[in-house]
Amino acid sequence: MSIASMFSAGAEHERGVFNMASVRELKHYYRGEWSGSKSAEYRDVVNPATGEKLARAPIARQEDVNAAVAAAAAAYPAWRRTPPEDRIQYLFRLKQLLEDHVEELAQICTQENGKTVSESRAELRRAIENVEVACGIPTLMQGYNLEDVASGIDETMIRQPLGVAAAITPFNFPAMIPFWFLPYAIACGNTFILKASEKVPLTMQRAFELMESLKLPPGVLNLIHGDKTAVDALLEHPEVRAISFVGSSPVAKYIYAQAAKFGKRVQCQGGAKNHVLILPDADLETTTRIVSDSAFGCAGQRCLAVSVAVTVGDARNEFTREIANVASSIRVGNGLDKDVQMGPVITAESKKRIEGLIAAGVNDGATLLLDGRSGNGAPASTGNFLKPTLLDGVPAASALSTTEIFGPVLSLVHAKTLEEGIETLSRSPFGNMASIFTSSGAAARKFRYEVPAGNIGINIGVAAPMAYFPFSGWRDSFLGVLHGQGRDAVEFYTDKKVVVERWPKEWSRKF
Repeated sequence: MSIASMFSAGAEHERGVFNMASVRELKHYYRGEWSGSKSAEYRDVVNPATGEKLARAPIARQEDVNAAVAAAAAAYPAWRRTPPEDRIQYLFRLKQLLEDHVEELAQICTQENGKTVSESRAELRRAIENVEVACGIPTLMQGYNLEDVASGIDETMIRQPLGVAAAITPFNFPAMIPFWFLPYAIACGNTFILKASEKVPLTMQRAFELMESLKLPPGVLNLIHGDKTAVDALLEHPEVRAISFVGSSPVAKYIYAQAAKFGKRVQCQGGAKNHVLILPDADLETTTRIVSDSAFGCAGQRCLAVSVAVTVGDARNEFTREIANVASSIRVGNGLDKDVQMGPVITAESKKRIEGLIAAGVNDGATLLLDGRSGNGAPASTGNFLKPTLLDGVPAASALSTTEIFGPVLSLVHAKTLEEGIETLSRSPFGNMASIFTSSGAAARKFRYEVPAGNIGINIGVAAPMAYFPFSGWRDSFLGVLHGQGRDAVEFYTDKKVVVERWPKEWSRKF
């Protein structure tokens, strides 16, 4: 039974939730076919809004990973020799395939992740956007040349694919983040293995079922379910040339070190503690709405979510009052329900961890302006629900000031000047995103010039780069040189080869 048939067979009403009778064991995908796991270990995939079991995902053993790598390695020589113009024809069809199934995939994404359907739809738009950009590979992958670098000698730089590439992706964007990597890797002539999060495997499981209709050569695309065992097997396998990762900073550091140890090209997007500065000259109504959407959208479980709002000078009182009003009005519930604005966090363990961090912030001296913990207005159900939480005046010495909460919690701190505000956010060990809200061009320029973060927002709450720009990140938020998306992706998935050639005239006379 496919994910799609599970989806339709289990519709209780307009939500389309899975029926327990339809729960099945997922399979890996390699050699162009679905394969049972060599492991007897499985993990339940659970709807975080209802506690319902949706499926059982296999936890791959090394033999499963070896089989997937062998399939990818066997497919590589012929795929590498396939002209780029022919490779992108599959991507043109993939774009249309995703367009045709946006709603289906969005529903599945919401069921396994918890975010609202509108958030899932937006995520899929970004996935499709990356496929569109990768369709430009015949241009993006071009090299360059120069005649007569010395008398009669020409020099050319060409790009060639690496071989087998793998990506290890997180739970918070089941549809989008795999497509930061997949289309670029195969468009450049590599073969590809995805290790999706074991918490949310269904969206990409269904995407791979759909991609079977593309009739790609067997082994070009492969899917493995699993945990650290599968990750380590990919890191250590000699035929895997490149590793892409998105997740927490501690795991990013581990993967970066291990991949480097085994001689692989690696890019690791880590965690974040994103700050936004709010100046007195900002448009208060617009600023409050945008900051709220950034902090509490996707239940705060995105690497570009605003975690700390720094008010500057006279912005303090008015913004504090308005953000409390807006945050308290957010409707929390099942993301499939109409008018719900925020869903649950991913697991019961995450909920407990977030509640513990809120308590720690209060113990450190922060004032709890809005308490979203259980028993304080969060929906009473089996789901992992929290409501938006506001902590005012988190001390700089508090561990919470540098801890990635990854939940619907916004800390408020206050600065007297723009310079003090910039100094406050610069103390963070992370450097994923920072934003400023102001009507001053001079303040905006100073901010983007001085702030140590890779993605900068000017009157923008979620500074998410379009697919033709790199998804940047600095300091503990990124390990590597080349980022995901755009030209960086092409650079990452290709090797440069420089050819220096001379053809003396006397040699040509022999023929």
